Amino acid sequence: FAFTGVSSKIGGIGFEQIAQESLIRHMAAFLSEVPAGETLNLGDPGYNRYRKAGERHALTTEVIKNFHTFVKSGKAEDYDDYVKLTLETSPVAIKDLFEFVPASSGAIPIDEVESVESIRKRFTTAAMSLGALSPEAHETLAIAMNRIGGKSDSGEGGEDPVRFKPYPNGDSARSYIKQIASGRFGVSANYLVNAGELEIKMAQGAKPGEGGQLPGHKVNALIARLRNTQPGVQLISPPPHHDIYSIEDLAQLIHDLKEVNPRARITVKLVAESGVGTVAAGVAKASADNILISGHEGGTGASPLSSTKHAGSSWELGLAEAQQTLLLNNLRNRVIVRTDGGLRTGRDVVIAAILGAEQFNFGTIAMIAMGCVYVRKCHLNNCPVGIATTDPKFRAKFKGTPEMVINFFTGVAQEARQVMADLGVKTMDELIGHPQYLKQRDIPNHP
Repeated sequence: FAFTGVSSKIGGIGFEQIAQESLIRHMAAFLSEVPAGETLNLGDPGYNRYRKAGERHALTTEVIKNFHTFVKSGKAEDYDDYVKLTLETSPVAIKDLFEFVPASSGAIPIDEVESVESIRKRFTTAAMSLGALSPEAHETLAIAMNRIGGKSDSGEGGEDPVRFKPYPNGDSARSYIKQIASGRFGVSANYLVNAGELEIKMAQGAKPGEGGQLPGHKVNALIARLRNTQPGVQLISPPPHHDIYSIEDLAQLIHDLKEVNPRARITVKLVAESGVGTVAAGVAKASADNILISGHEGGTGASPLSSTKHAGSSWELGLAEAQQTLLLNNLRNRVIVRTDGGLRTGRDVVIAAILGAEQFNFGTIAMIAMGCVYVRKCHLNNCPVGIATTDPKFRAKFKGTPEMVINFFTGVAQEARQVMADLGVKTMDELIGHPQYLKQRDIPNHP
């Protein structure tokens, strides 16, 4: 009689646990002895910002500090320190509950495993728009990904045409992936033909069904020009595409995009949720080339706190469902499956591959690789390190470099190689969609 019609892949809590948690909160508020004339100040639980005594988050101050040390040095021992910290923390995601099962043949020498350069080509950076990010940060990600053969994503909002051609030093700041989202901001024929991949964003993992928003104070003259609007105007992307209300409508848009740019692969971005497998099957039948399953851990500076904490589902569940449904319908070989939503290490990459992903998308952690200090104020336009801002005063503080981003992806690829060697697997293709390499991890004092 409670939550009827709501499905859960992993069960859920019952009335007993709900009652226990309610009592804990009640006792904290009403059963503490407060001296006469004084008021009880409840502590900040740290739900939406870091608090030392608050709830456990994956990205703590210590983790980020170690991570910054690594991306600046590029040393393997610094990366190991970062990974060790992430593994020592209490589980915060489903991926933290897994451990690996080696092949019966045992481990192999790491020299026999697929190269770092090959693995890095499977990496992409998440759709973060020019406007949400500063021009400097946006270009840094694109340059880094182009250097290693990966792919950066423009996000919604267009891209400055001067970036479509290589720079004199040989670097390219062109985003390989160009996004088409519900607001269609920045979309033009020139934008579409200068892409190697076109991504149709149906929803976003951190805030499924809520559309997008760029605050007016972040819309300067450059952003306004690229988005065909006026400076200072708040830009809202609606929750749905108003020309997509059926799978046939989606197929029509895919067809139209392929007519404009026949060379570009078409990606459809879906959100991990119960039933996403059925949607993924429809997308494959609609002639998409890639499917992105986006998990709820994905970050955004434009989401209500209620959605950030309570909407969406884990990429692990969505990816596994999409993989199984595509296989059952003989559609898996038609598409490349990509996933995102909190990937941070080589271990995460290997788990995602085992669950069915061929490519791996990184968002927040790529920003942190450029120097983000995770103050969670991306929407206020006053980013202290010049990443999530369009204000010239703060943009001048940007110190990120392509080398820092490359160091991160190299470390992730190298760790993935070591895990593969320990499993006895030579190539990533041998892992993809083979869950026999995973089992549930035994964690003391964890339910």
